[in-house]
Amino acid sequence: MTIKERLSSEFGLRGDYSQNIIDLIDEGNTIPFIARYRKEMHGSCDDQVLRNFADRLKYLRNLDDEKAKVEKVITEQGKWTDELKKALEEAMTLTEVEDIYRPYKPKRKTRASVAIARGLEPLADILQAQKKGVNIAEEAAKFITEEVATAEDAIAGAKDIIAERISDSADLRKELREILATKAFIVCELLENEGNLTYETYAGFKQEVKNLPSHRILAINRGEKEKCLKVEIQIDEKLTIPVIEKHFKKDNEETNTLMDETIADAYERLLFPSLERECRNNLTDAASEQAIKMFEVNLRPLLLESPLKNNIILGFDPGYHNGCKIAVINKNGEVLDTTVVYPTPPRSKTEDALEKLKAMIEKHNVDIIAIGNGTASKESEIFVAELIKHVNHPVSYAVVSEAGASVYSASKLAAEEFPDYDVNLRSAVSIARRLQDPLAELIKIDVKSIGVGQYQHDMPQNRLTEVLTGVVEDCVNSVGVDLNTASPSLLSYVSGLNMSIAKNIVAFRTKAKGFKSREELLSVPKLGPKAYEQCAGFLRVVGGENVLDNTAVHPESYDATRKLLNIFNLTEEDVKNNNLTLLPRMVEEKGEAKVAEACGIGVPTLNDITNELLKPGRDIRESMPKPVLRSDVIHMEDLKEGMVFSGVVRNVVDFGAFVDIGVHQDGLVHISQLSDAFVKHPSDVVKVGDVVDVKVTAVDLAKKRISLTMKGIEKDGE
Repeated sequence: MTIKERLSSEFGLRGDYSQNIIDLIDEGNTIPFIARYRKEMHGSCDDQVLRNFADRLKYLRNLDDEKAKVEKVITEQGKWTDELKKALEEAMTLTEVEDIYRPYKPKRKTRASVAIARGLEPLADILQAQKKGVNIAEEAAKFITEEVATAEDAIAGAKDIIAERISDSADLRKELREILATKAFIVCELLENEGNLTYETYAGFKQEVKNLPSHRILAINRGEKEKCLKVEIQIDEKLTIPVIEKHFKKDNEETNTLMDETIADAYERLLFPSLERECRNNLTDAASEQAIKMFEVNLRPLLLESPLKNNIILGFDPGYHNGCKIAVINKNGEVLDTTVVYPTPPRSKTEDALEKLKAMIEKHNVDIIAIGNGTASKESEIFVAELIKHVNHPVSYAVVSEAGASVYSASKLAAEEFPDYDVNLRSAVSIARRLQDPLAELIKIDVKSIGVGQYQHDMPQNRLTEVLTGVVEDCVNSVGVDLNTASPSLLSYVSGLNMSIAKNIVAFRTKAKGFKSREELLSVPKLGPKAYEQCAGFLRVVGGENVLDNTAVHPESYDATRKLLNIFNLTEEDVKNNNLTLLPRMVEEKGEAKVAEACGIGVPTLNDITNELLKPGRDIRESMPKPVLRSDVIHMEDLKEGMVFSGVVRNVVDFGAFVDIGVHQDGLVHISQLSDAFVKHPSDVVKVGDVVDVKVTAVDLAKKRISLTMKGIEKDGE
């Protein structure tokens, strides 16, 4: 089966669609571009399917490369056979290829290699053949040399050779691997260590490998790494030894004892330790992929949170000894004012802070205060709630995640953006901008530092970065970027661009005093025709010469768009004036296929163009839930069982969702409390940024834990 056929089968795609996707990827097209502007070529697959397809394509090509390398090595050894060729062709994974290669792979010095060097391989063949009537002791005596002193030594060497053969058997390893995956247990022992209280729930822990949830695997791994847990895989040998005997033992009383000893040695010394490592690695790989998937699932809605545009925002970065850093930004995100106040311990200059911030808020007509949720956040929130009461116009506040803000503030990028501000004031600006335009601000931060998910430092970092960067790219390109206001950081995530070209765009923009059309991009240094093809549709020119430049319609489809307008006697002025509300119905009445053919495009592209013409410059994030704004504070001590709150989902994990209800400590809605119906995974019910109604079921002040439920909450009017 070819790679194209494999991919078509796995993804349920037509063969020509799979081939088209492969060709588009090989031609250097980006996933966002393929997903948006080549729908007819792949059946309108979304960006996530295409990324999975690209990952799988890479894996299968690596698999073919490994098969070719293995065939070459074995052929050079003069040991290539039709049986090996068939086995290699049928191998579906890199692990299976490695199993086939194992007997032929150059090894470090082993007991078996020493025995082979001493000429004992023929004796091993005799013993392994287990022919009746053959006296092994007599045969072994024939192999006595200076290096092999006795027949017993010869037999021991032969057994070592057979033990290694048993361990290297591809068919046996595959069979035992499947048994471990379905029948084995993982067992934990709590060790004497200062940090073992964290892992006390794993004292005497035992669970079937197949039923281990990913978060538990990662917790066990971390406990083992911190030397708090001793971890091992256990399986009943009654399930494994008979399998080895089936492959390597014959009914021969003369050799039974020797083969029993050999099989036991092979299993205990070679096979099981190797398969145990494999099993642990497979568990970790699967758990890591699931954890990375949760990062991906959580990051997307976080980046696509609805921006609070057209608001003047005061960023409040809480602190104790060094005070609270303040920055006010205007509607365009530009800094208007900064200061530092000390309303929190140890200085507690509350009155001075009230007076100073009240004056600043009224001077700049601040609409919203964004409070970082880090150190001293609760005290700061209490102070802000009191501050709002003293201001002469309506002001509200929101608590904003400041995960990664300190990383950004100390970065080279922040230093370039705010050379005159110290690190702490840059953080206050970042917090304010996160509320005003989450996507534009969060892309400046290392995606691994954004803080959605679990065990990010335990993940394969390259894989985590690859997946999360893909999410950022998809989000940036799905929203679109204002060519005349976007930062280099934001532009660098646009399809076809990189940081170097992004900086060239900004330099060109500054010199030309703004872009008037997308076509001017072709004059930007290092931005050639291919990059232009990839990026143009995702860049917007607001108020430019061509209204289509402020839509997601690609320049390659401008002629088709004009044909569409002409068919219905419409003009670009109608687009500017939003006079196209009836266009979808007109297209439907005339027939989508007929209109698409007349325009020289496919139906998917026709639908995309029609949707874009209805609302030029639209931001898909406007339909997302708005941030929860507050004007008063709640204390954890005030919480009582049965209280109902409107909260914001801050993180989704395998066992539930953490919800911010405004008490500084997020509460947990366990997976069992998300819905009256069965929930396979929390992400099927909620996502980061969702505003949900929750009820308090328990409060543990000592451990700072809040238990919540989304079940049994009466809605207004019910």
